Amino acid sequence: MNTNRKTAIIVGVLFIIATVASLLSTSFTDSILGAPDLIIKISANQNRVIVGVLFQFIAAATSAGIAISLYPILRKYNEALALGSVGFRLIEAVFYTVAALGLLSLLSLSQEYVKAGGPPNPYFQTLGTLMLAARNWANFVFGVLSFCLGALMYYYVFYQSKLIPRWLSGWGVIGIAMLLSMALLIMFGKEPSGTTLLLALPIALQEMVLAVWLIVKGFNPSAIASGAA
Repeated sequence: MNTNRKTAIIVGVLFIIATVASLLSTSFTDSILGAPDLIIKISANQNRVIVGVLFQFIAAATSAGIAISLYPILRKYNEALALGSVGFRLIEAVFYTVAALGLLSLLSLSQEYVKAGGPPNPYFQTLGTLMLAARNWANFVFGVLSFCLGALMYYYVFYQSKLIPRWLSGWGVIGIAMLLSMALLIMFGKEPSGTTLLLALPIALQEMVLAVWLIVKGFNPSAIASGAA
């Protein structure tokens, strides 16, 4: 098995891990974070929150790993965009890490609130609201915007080089556009739930199809040969 084939398999596996970890993180935490009694609910579901945070850390690491793994291949076609995709996906990983730390901070605040006997003082609720808002901005706005920029760069290279079928690259670009609209909606006040999060579905499905394609078929051999030339 040559290096390019190994890289395709590694990238495909990383796509699957990143997408599954992100979805699992959301499934473990979003019902808790959307509850009206947020401060009490988080402490009562400590294990779910911690598991959700662990999945988010995994998603952050593998998201950066995708662009890093692709860089040796993509730089043969467009080194600037290949490097840019690495940079933006590393920034994405930083924001996802900040979001995960925000959840841990909310958990600590919730535990202190319960220990204090649920005092009527609005301090805990106000601080919890601010922490949740900061977490949502890091997770659903700045993290997503960084992902969109980084992914758009390598999908553009994919489309030009024909390393993968153009219909698959085009699907990726459309999915990114829909995800970008989700981030903008949340930025301007829409809640990150329900129909808003459905805008992330097309890119999630595309990445699963791309992952299987890379694992089974790998990169287009003729495109690899032209890049080597």
